[in-house]
Amino acid sequence: MASSLLPPACSIGDPMIRVNDDVLRKAAAKEDASLEHIKAGLAAGTIVIPANNRRSMDKPCAVGKGLKTKVNANIGVSHGYSDIDAEIRKMEAAVDAGADALMDLSTGPLVKKLREKIMSLCPIPVGTVPIYEIADEPEGAFLSRGEEDFLDVLRQQAEAGVDFFTIHAGISLDIARRAAENRRVMNIVSRGGALLASWMLSGDRENPFLSRYDDVLDILKEYDITISLGDSLRPGSVCDATDDLQISELVLLGELQRRAFEKDVQVIIEGPGHVPLDQIEANVKLEKSLCHGAPFYVLGPLVTDAAPGYDHIVSAIGGAIAASAGADFLCYVTPAEHLRLPGEDDVRSGVIASKIAAHAADIVKGVPSAIQLDRKISEARAARDWKRQFALALDPRLPEKVRKSQEPDKEDVCTMCSEYCSIKIMEDCVKARQALNESGSK
Repeated sequence: MASSLLPPACSIGDPMIRVNDDVLRKAAAKEDASLEHIKAGLAAGTIVIPANNRRSMDKPCAVGKGLKTKVNANIGVSHGYSDIDAEIRKMEAAVDAGADALMDLSTGPLVKKLREKIMSLCPIPVGTVPIYEIADEPEGAFLSRGEEDFLDVLRQQAEAGVDFFTIHAGISLDIARRAAENRRVMNIVSRGGALLASWMLSGDRENPFLSRYDDVLDILKEYDITISLGDSLRPGSVCDATDDLQISELVLLGELQRRAFEKDVQVIIEGPGHVPLDQIEANVKLEKSLCHGAPFYVLGPLVTDAAPGYDHIVSAIGGAIAASAGADFLCYVTPAEHLRLPGEDDVRSGVIASKIAAHAADIVKGVPSAIQLDRKISEARAARDWKRQFALALDPRLPEKVRKSQEPDKEDVCTMCSEYCSIKIMEDCVKARQALNESGSK
């Protein structure tokens, strides 16, 4: 099972590092990097391992500098559609497709029931966005909730075993006031950011995650929860990318990252959003500079707004560029993005698209196993070894299904070229030349 109680996290050679030894070794086993590199990254704040000390899991992961690019999948019920069994199937599809982490973005009356089930079954790190539950309980009373109510929900979710929280601490009252002037094509598109802005502006009061930030960090440290500092002001249109609101928040996130690091809390920084191709690298470099090399977690980025229904492809394009420039963690986007709650097939498509982006970037990053995989599958392709190709593929299911849908006359070729297969033509040509040379030498 994925969930059980663990003893408090133990030291692994540096008092600042609070990761259980078993979790550390499991995470390191999946990397090309050494255990020493991961320990050093944890101590420097350039690597995190999201793992609540109240929970064990089969497949923990490390995120950050010098490691493979990781992929997160989002699931969750909503007020518009709630089916716990369907969400568990999505979780299973995400894990099966290769997601490294899962976020439960649930809203509505089934939030706690679904989270309890996810925590008991999910073998990978689980994250939440606590403001969603804060806004839901008590129903209709969100704007009158006090700062202590926010902290109470954090404590409850921490005790439930959540491994990482998205906390929108970077949207200050001043930034919310500026956002209210609505100079963007799309204002605040972060649901958590919009909820907090409404709470702040309705009472002219500071963001409780910011005003009580030290208390937030105390809770996180007690449970060894990783904080993912949310990007409330991420652009929701490529026309709004890298504007003053986004950068103002990022500057504040850099300060919040430093404060968390000083309290021995692991930190991830979340980033855009909708960003044109030519601005992605600059966004990554800016985050790394302002946030002291902390792992960067990007939604996409989506490089165009013009392809609803295909946003998993749009996201993969941006994700490959961002990760090759140094982003560490890709949040998947599904074909259902901007349209509806994703279904099981959407989840699988989203994970695979992001895994492709992550793998392509890892080749550029120089991750040895990434280029080795491409070499192995190319060798299998050259040999027309279809079964090996399928086994090595990032998604083994689809290529086998596609090939079987149109059986070729000859087993070792496909129906695209058949007897005119370029690989086979050259192979036969080389064999004929070798045979000719051998006969001529006799």
